[in-house]
Amino acid sequence: MTNLDALVRVVVPGQHLLVPLCGPRDAYLRTIEQAFPDAVIHLRGNELVVRGGQADLVGRLFEELVALLERGQQLDETSLQRIIAMVRADERPSEVLTHDVLRGSKGRHVRPKTAGQKRYVDAIANNIITFGIGPAGTGKSWLAVAMAVKALQAKEVQRIILTRPAVEAGERLGFLPGDLMAKIDPYLRPLYDALYDMVDTEGAQKLLERGVVEVAPLAFMRGRTLNNSFIILDEAQNTTPEQMKMFLTRIGFGSKVVVTGDATQVDVPDGRSGLNNLEDVLGGIDGLAFVRLGAADVVRHRIVADIVAAYETRGSR
Repeated sequence: MTNLDALVRVVVPGQHLLVPLCGPRDAYLRTIEQAFPDAVIHLRGNELVVRGGQADLVGRLFEELVALLERGQQLDETSLQRIIAMVRADERPSEVLTHDVLRGSKGRHVRPKTAGQKRYVDAIANNIITFGIGPAGTGKSWLAVAMAVKALQAKEVQRIILTRPAVEAGERLGFLPGDLMAKIDPYLRPLYDALYDMVDTEGAQKLLERGVVEVAPLAFMRGRTLNNSFIILDEAQNTTPEQMKMFLTRIGFGSKVVVTGDATQVDVPDGRSGLNNLEDVLGGIDGLAFVRLGAADVVRHRIVADIVAAYETRGSR
């Protein structure tokens, strides 16, 4: 039963935390009250008093927010909504959002922004092969590249290989100008962009020139054995089953693999995606993990999450 008379007190340790906690003109307090209508919040000095049926949950939310602010995290409406969702799901935002993956090229910390993303980076760290499957905007490729750069910097691998199938979404390669590499460059551009986020442009160019980072279409993987490498296969929903098998059997000693894909955006002409039913085939293999991300893990504009959720609802029907 819900305790309508519950009362929880949260002491904010320092006046300097009150403004970022409450938001401009107490906007964040109003957001929290709207999210938990059975709770009433009062601010008395540096103490928050929460009454009502959801007092315990809101009290835990404030404790998490204070812990994040003490660790230097900044709040805005978007991050607050994510934190509320995590607390509702009985997750610990103070552990998820402060987990450092890498320090980016501009001094910015690369961190997971959702509990799903935290599970994803943990799976990459603890497995030889990780499949990250989810919709656009969930950070699948971006976090995979961050983990690859981290492994390279720690000398856990000797090189990074970024690959994806050159499958068109409505256009033909032959219509694009230039030689083969010029034609496939647009398909590999998202991987370049993620790399430039992790390493400055000059540093990334040096890595590419020295062959420490290799970017190539999937077709170039045939016949190779990839040792001591961190290999990322992006847009894997556009592989055929034969291509997927070919890729997975390229893995050599000392290598780690991340395969990312969105099963709802298959552009393979006959629809025979290499991701289809793959978990049924490979599930249970030691050192191999599948992580599924959803609308709650979208970290782009709010409307992207709403679009993904709408498609997921339609698909479930």
